[in-house]
Amino acid sequence: VHKSGKKDGLFKENLLLRGCTIRNTEEVAGIVIYAGHETKALLNNNGPRYKRSKLERQMNADVLWCVLILLIMCLFSAIGHGLWVWQYGEKRKPIFDVPEPDGKYLSPVLASVYLFLTVIIVFQVLIPISLYVSIEIVKICQVYFIHQDKDLYDEETDSQLQCRALNITEDLGQVQFIFSDKTGTLTENKMVFRRCTVSGTEYSHDDNAKRLAMYQELDSEEDESAPKGGTLSQRDSICSHQSIKVVHRSQSTKTHRRTGSRAEAKRASILSKHTAFSSPMEKDITPDPRLLEKVNECAKHLEVMRSHEQPLSHLSPELCDIFDFFIALTICNTVVVTAPNQPRQKVRDRFELKSPVKTIEDFIRRFTPSRLTSGSNSSSSSSLATSKSMHRFGLSVLSSTSTDSTLLKLEEKLAYSAQMNNNGYSSQQGRTAVGSGPEEGELRYEAESPDEAALVYAARAYNCSLVGRLSDQVSVELPHLGTLSFEVLHTLGFDSVRKRMSVVVRHPLTDEINVYTKGADSVIMDLLLPCSSDGPRGKHQKKIQSKTQNYLNLYAVDGLRTLCIAKRVLSKEEYACWLKSHLEAESSIENREELLFQSALRIEKNLHLLGATGIEDRLQDGVPETIANLRKAGLQIWVLTGDKQETAVNIAYACKLLDHDEEIITLNAESPETCAVLLEQCLQCVESKFSNNRIDEATGNMTIGFTPLYPPSSCVLSSLGLVIDGRTLAYALEPTLEDKFLALAKRCRSVLCCRSTPLQKSMVVKLVRDKLKAMTLAIGDGANDVSMIQVADVGVGISGQEGMQAVMASDFAIPRFRHLEKLLLVHGHWCYSRLANMVLYFFYKNAVSV
Repeated sequence: VHKSGKKDGLFKENLLLRGCTIRNTEEVAGIVIYAGHETKALLNNNGPRYKRSKLERQMNADVLWCVLILLIMCLFSAIGHGLWVWQYGEKRKPIFDVPEPDGKYLSPVLASVYLFLTVIIVFQVLIPISLYVSIEIVKICQVYFIHQDKDLYDEETDSQLQCRALNITEDLGQVQFIFSDKTGTLTENKMVFRRCTVSGTEYSHDDNAKRLAMYQELDSEEDESAPKGGTLSQRDSICSHQSIKVVHRSQSTKTHRRTGSRAEAKRASILSKHTAFSSPMEKDITPDPRLLEKVNECAKHLEVMRSHEQPLSHLSPELCDIFDFFIALTICNTVVVTAPNQPRQKVRDRFELKSPVKTIEDFIRRFTPSRLTSGSNSSSSSSLATSKSMHRFGLSVLSSTSTDSTLLKLEEKLAYSAQMNNNGYSSQQGRTAVGSGPEEGELRYEAESPDEAALVYAARAYNCSLVGRLSDQVSVELPHLGTLSFEVLHTLGFDSVRKRMSVVVRHPLTDEINVYTKGADSVIMDLLLPCSSDGPRGKHQKKIQSKTQNYLNLYAVDGLRTLCIAKRVLSKEEYACWLKSHLEAESSIENREELLFQSALRIEKNLHLLGATGIEDRLQDGVPETIANLRKAGLQIWVLTGDKQETAVNIAYACKLLDHDEEIITLNAESPETCAVLLEQCLQCVESKFSNNRIDEATGNMTIGFTPLYPPSSCVLSSLGLVIDGRTLAYALEPTLEDKFLALAKRCRSVLCCRSTPLQKSMVVKLVRDKLKAMTLAIGDGANDVSMIQVADVGVGISGQEGMQAVMASDFAIPRFRHLEKLLLVHGHWCYSRLANMVLYFFYKNAVSV
């Protein structure tokens, strides 16, 4: 609460956790919260998460049966002894009955009680108490041997399997259903810009495709020359589906091929493993000549119009869309600009005074353009050009064998570098400093997701470069225009419900308030401004939307990830009205997130479509072979992804989740009623097909038959696959339809859920686990997979590029998806069979001892 009475709401985005470093921030006013006993560490300290394996639960039940058998045996023995003593009476005493010191004998009842306690001590060996200790020792040994398996080590990322739950290793051998994420789990999660469409015109980027094919060919040659026993070859998967590029990406092998030094190759691999874009294949986009020509034409027109102070409305609609398209690619993100091969530095204020250069290290730090802003354009261009010239002569990378020798060489060449800058060399390099090229090393983009980085690198290939970002400003360098600074008014972040993100900026050329939005085509297309069919402009817009949708479908068929780019221009009155409600939502204490969500919906409407992009995400090495082998072992694999349906289907064909000879059931419903009808029809069709198959096998003549509506889960049709989108999945998970959906899904060999949210993923896993009583395994790599991993009986995390949330929530962590095959089929089988045999041996041994 301010002195003026103004209230500012605090929420999770304002929370600064311990150990964090603030960047792009001049001053901070904050309060200390969750300290002492209110820290998350103490509040959540309920002890380690403990799971009981299926074998352990069965063993506990068997031990209880042993206790019951022991009590029954002791009770019968005591009753028999009492009857035996009672039959002798007072005159005849049993021969083996010992009298008390006073010469009297025990009564039959008291003798029975004493014998009951005696035989408990005699028969107590029937309960295998030592079994629990022995099992724990065996499990520790099993975990040790799993960790020592060299086949579960990934050299590229220098990581190995982690067993985070020591007591469920045997469940690995009993898994029946595998639920997997796609992006980052089956694929590399390293996005490469492939093609785009702007204003209804498609730019195929054929030269860029040839470049990717060349890298793929080089990788294939390196795979053939590499010794066998490493990563699996992807030749079969490439032949089976040509549109998906399954590329073996080994940075260490590439570096070794160029330098001839294996040690240098390994060091380069370790240095680059933390960065999403660490190779020229991912960063250096070859622009399409037609689009590049239009971009240059647009830049020249803008330069002339800017010099003559003409409005942008004089620009043709196509060139306007191209300009806004690349501006949206550049600024509609949360990408941070940093310098490569340098430690993270505190981002200086744009009005910070420069102090004199005192040391050579200070010179290197100053002339490394960690951030370029419009406020210091001239100095930034000079330092950028100097850094470029230094990199040309091998001076920007300080990772040689001797730092001292590098500094000495730098001192010798500084004069020459400065001379080159004074001779005009710096101006030429300053113009191309942020362009694409294999030798550049000035700027590195750090993004929350690889998609954002791929789009920023694509825009940079067309000389539309992101050169600086502050909390309230984004600097973009354009050809013929220099650096433009966009004032960032609001950033509406991405969430899984809206499936889009937006930025509200003030345009530096027109002073208009623009909303740039990017997101899934399934939601962006519904938010476009309705076009009138009467006027020519409306017909033209409808034609553009229709063409863009067709190109999106083609991109999806090629297995590309699709995104739509749109724009909206707000009037001052519209912005003022929206800003008032948005500020109220931001300062709200209760239901703040819901109010912000509704505020975003109010501004993200009546959009103007600019274009769409297609980004390629290659499969990991060994994924098709792993899925094929897991299916041969009898495991059912479900893939739950948030991608577009066409993209997910083609990736499923590439990774052999779906076969071309399979019959695919596709469920796309617009309402719960339609979903119920579709499920009923599909069930009848599947039941009829299953009945016909059974009767044909039994009689060879009859062609009709009947089976119950809910057959056992073991009855799976090997030639049937199910594809369902997110909206239909939401309807199918309702209590009235979930049984029908499960009855259909368990009959299918594979299930593919598209456009699914994290909540839907966990609901699907829980449905299968509870309804079918089956052993489930969930595997993922990102924060959106955490709920699914925690719900499953066995959770497996992959340490990918989206953080460590999935690994921290998992029971087992593996470097690559291909390692799941040996973990389940070898180690899981060994762990279960050995522990099960040991449990049987202990029960047998104790029973024999009795």
